[in-house]
Amino acid sequence: MPILSWLLRPLLLLAAIIAGWFVAEEAPNFGVVQMVVAVFLIAALVALAAFWEAVMERLRERK
Repeated sequence: MPILSWLLRPLLLLAAIIAGWFVAEEAPNFGVVQMVVAVFLIAALVALAAFWEAVMERLRERK
């Protein structure tokens, strides 16, 4: 379980920073907003991993 927390802690820290831009940390719904941002970050990371080869190929073609 510690390895999973090593992966999730930086992601949740980043999600808290981004959520702090939109909602005050003392707001009762801050945790919900933080988790929504975290889900979007996870989805973006999964999409980047899934399309990594296509993205790198497109970047190589631009040069």
